[in-house]
Amino acid sequence: MGNPKMNYDREHTMLFVSAGILCVLVIAIIIALIMKGQKSTLSQDTVMAVESETAVEDIASAGESQPVKSTLSEIQVFTKAIQMEAINNSIAQYADLGIVTCDSYINFRSAPDQNDLTNIMGMLANGSAVDVVEAAPENASGWMHIRSGGMDGYVASAYIVTGEDAKTLAGSLIKPRATVVTDKLRIRSTPEIADGNTIGSAAKGEKYEVLGRVNEDWIMISSDNIDNFDIAYMSASPENVSLGFGLDEAKSLNLKQKVLNMYDNLGVSLASDYINVRSSPEEKGIDNIIGKFPGYGGCNILGEENGWYHIKSGSVEGYVRADLLATGQTAQDLAVQNAHVMAIINTQSLNVRSQASTDSEAWTQVTSGQRYDVVNQMDGWVELDLGDGDDSDSSQGSFVSTRDNNVSVRYALQEAIEYYPAVEAANAAAAFRNKIVNYACQFVGNPYVWGGTSLTHGADCSGFVQSVLKNFGIYVPRVSRDQAGAGVKVSSDNMKPGDLVFYANRSGTINHVGMYIGNGQVVNAASRRSGIRIYRWNYRTPVAIRNVIGD
Repeated sequence: MGNPKMNYDREHTMLFVSAGILCVLVIAIIIALIMKGQKSTLSQDTVMAVESETAVEDIASAGESQPVKSTLSEIQVFTKAIQMEAINNSIAQYADLGIVTCDSYINFRSAPDQNDLTNIMGMLANGSAVDVVEAAPENASGWMHIRSGGMDGYVASAYIVTGEDAKTLAGSLIKPRATVVTDKLRIRSTPEIADGNTIGSAAKGEKYEVLGRVNEDWIMISSDNIDNFDIAYMSASPENVSLGFGLDEAKSLNLKQKVLNMYDNLGVSLASDYINVRSSPEEKGIDNIIGKFPGYGGCNILGEENGWYHIKSGSVEGYVRADLLATGQTAQDLAVQNAHVMAIINTQSLNVRSQASTDSEAWTQVTSGQRYDVVNQMDGWVELDLGDGDDSDSSQGSFVSTRDNNVSVRYALQEAIEYYPAVEAANAAAAFRNKIVNYACQFVGNPYVWGGTSLTHGADCSGFVQSVLKNFGIYVPRVSRDQAGAGVKVSSDNMKPGDLVFYANRSGTINHVGMYIGNGQVVNAASRRSGIRIYRWNYRTPVAIRNVIGD
């Protein structure tokens, strides 16, 4: 397993800070009001005055019909009692308490094997609690058999603190939490049931930190594990959640529960390749194309109009032909069959290393918001699919650290990407380039085949751009490292549709190429998993850009 403290991209020291007595009082009183559904009379000024001893009596009496007079010493005793009762009650829920201490999160597996991506059934964030079933299972050195979040499985024992140390840590980790008691529960961006506001899914047994109560029907929860949202909401109905103090626990990555519950009205593309998303419910050539919807990708259906579905998929909202979209049970079956593990980058840029260790030098970077297929996932690290390029052996490592939640990893469906075909240009040179990139994008969704040059039956990255350019009488060498010497060098500020963008492997040798199509995107024969696909032009760090068209 090695020393987990080495698995960081940046040095840091983990500090657990005990909750202050006065802060515990405020949390205890506020959550008591939350749990009862009462309307708190705490003003913002009162809450902000928590650091002042003079505010203690005001806070303690907020929401009561009669003020409660207490001396400061009595308040301190009261808060200590509340604190100890919450801690003792929470710890008592575990036969053998363990606390996760890691950089961001660790994997919760159904079997003690970190080289099998399919056995990951959940995640445990730093500070989460587990019930230790067996500290060192037979024939599973370095692993611990645990229960957490309603699940039973295995974690790497190096990340679990047990015994009295765990109980000590637990004191600073007790918070108001909602425990999900129904099989699945949607997490929403607004406190209401509305099409399109589902942003996550909660499974039975999972716990979520409660930040406040909106009304009798809704609570505000922590959105730490929800991509790109600062605030999230969950039903407060007793049929859905149980409210109380407690410790965080494992979150499920169950395929069916998570994927199906991400959509309010699920639609799945029936096509094996990409279909067009249009701005209006009609076919108008390239004029109204606004996106590409991948084969077996997922969307929310917002409505139906004249044989077209109005959909929202990813950031793209538009129309697709109804006969190309599955709904109902068929869509659910397709979703379960085609969902796979993807990594979403949450930071501006992130180093990629050839080994899962900071001792391994970074050889490229990945960028914010891009989705990458996951090859493997280990504690502290995720291995990404960055493309095969011209390499017959795609074993080159592409590992990123999960430190500070830089990466979100979850089962998901592919979703639509923005794509606007190049329109007629004012001059002949630009028009010629537009024809090239529009032609290239016709083959998005077709397979990647190492050594291939067929746009329909399969090509590798250099074979793809070679065949596209050849159709327009432009000839370039066969492999990407030779193609990088053709034409003339251009900067990223000056590149135009049709220019070639090159990428290097970990040794610095150019081994991959894509064609710039405008709108900050390239089309390329990416990998065996992805086929011919559209990415951001800097989905990994480019090393060269060449104009081979000659204008």
